[in-house]
Amino acid sequence: MSTTPTIRRAIVTGSTGGIGLAIARGLARQGMRVVLNGRCAKRIDDAMTTIRSETPDALLSGFAGDLGTTEGVEELVAYEPEADILVNNLGIFERKPLFEIDDEDWQRLFEVNVLSGARLSRHYAPRMASRGWGRVVFVSSISAVQVPPEMVHYGATKAAQLALARGLAETLSRTGVTVNTILPGPTLTEGMADMFAGMAVRGDERPEEVERDFIARNRPTSLLGRLASVDEVASMAIYLASDAASAINGSAFRVDGGIVRHLV
Repeated sequence: MSTTPTIRRAIVTGSTGGIGLAIARGLARQGMRVVLNGRCAKRIDDAMTTIRSETPDALLSGFAGDLGTTEGVEELVAYEPEADILVNNLGIFERKPLFEIDDEDWQRLFEVNVLSGARLSRHYAPRMASRGWGRVVFVSSISAVQVPPEMVHYGATKAAQLALARGLAETLSRTGVTVNTILPGPTLTEGMADMFAGMAVRGDERPEEVERDFIARNRPTSLLGRLASVDEVASMAIYLASDAASAINGSAFRVDGGIVRHLV
């Protein structure tokens, strides 16, 4: 028989800004107890303040640490041993020509983008299965299926997340734990918004015009014609973490504005 706690416990990695913060905000609005994560305690405090400005009674805590290391994961597990929802959102990227990517670059991206989720899932997912309910969501990227030549190592790690998520779903078959992946396209994070604002000032354009031109030049197959908002991306993760998504497992969902042209 499935048993679930009255208040579900969620961990969202890399959640002091961008998509991760939007996911944490959405889960907190639903009354879940949310652990935020970042490497800087001040940024965690700022993120909590942001969430509580919308949801004053939000149940929040924070863990400051680098989950791209074994030590960081072990410290988080000691801080919060149990979770019902794990959102593996933490990720880094860099633009670099393929033949200039050295072993250290490959290793760091793999540690952060792939092994952080593998290590956390290895701890939390079996415990979810023992309780008969759980949700694991990986935040990958359309770069997993449409690898950008300017950051091949990033695309490779995001493709690895897809394989990891599917393998984890197969491993947890019929346990009540679902594992799914979302693949965001270009998203209007704080950093992107600042970049567009700076470009607008230099070019005497409005930020929305700069954004439109950026999409036209760099992602001409976009059906949306703009970047997605962090909340638009987060809504898919929040849905996959809910009871309503109980029949969805081992799947990947593009939130890319229609950039990828193939059907499956």
